[in-house]
Amino acid sequence: MTDAELVAKYRHTEDLTLVSELFGRYTGMIYGVCVKYLRDRDDAKDAAMQVFEKLPTILKAHEIANFKSWLYVTTRNHCLMQIRAKKGKTTEELGSQVVENDFLLHQEQDSGLENDLVRLEKCISKLDDEQQQCVRLFYLEEKCYKDISTQTGFDMNKVKSYIQNGKRNLKICMEKNE
Repeated sequence: MTDAELVAKYRHTEDLTLVSELFGRYTGMIYGVCVKYLRDRDDAKDAAMQVFEKLPTILKAHEIANFKSWLYVTTRNHCLMQIRAKKGKTTEELGSQVVENDFLLHQEQDSGLENDLVRLEKCISKLDDEQQQCVRLFYLEEKCYKDISTQTGFDMNKVKSYIQNGKRNLKICMEKNE
């Protein structure tokens, strides 16, 4: 039977062996997609099984024209959702010698950072008023173009231009004052 026939028959009978047959045809593809995106064989195996577990429910709920393409996209989206869920939840093993306050260890680096920040502030103050205002709002206050445009009254394209030119001028100024 074709993929479309198996899907149609499953929707009619809800026979899980039909879903197993479909999954069996594309196990290699599913696993390959999972390895490609997750870059870990164990995570890929788990993800492939999760896709398999979701198949009966999804096949009942949706009309699927091209099963293989649909399965590829569904698997890819499942992997991307896992990646997004893990983002920001990284774990790091701490070494046996953990310093509670590492200020003393990085004092030289901090003074270099302090000097860079002082130079950056001087360079920002040398920008044109419009560039200075847009750069501060965009980089320091993390506002989007639309919010900056609304707040300053500048046209959206002007805001983008002020930020781009301001960034270039800051780079030039920082390099001169190294």
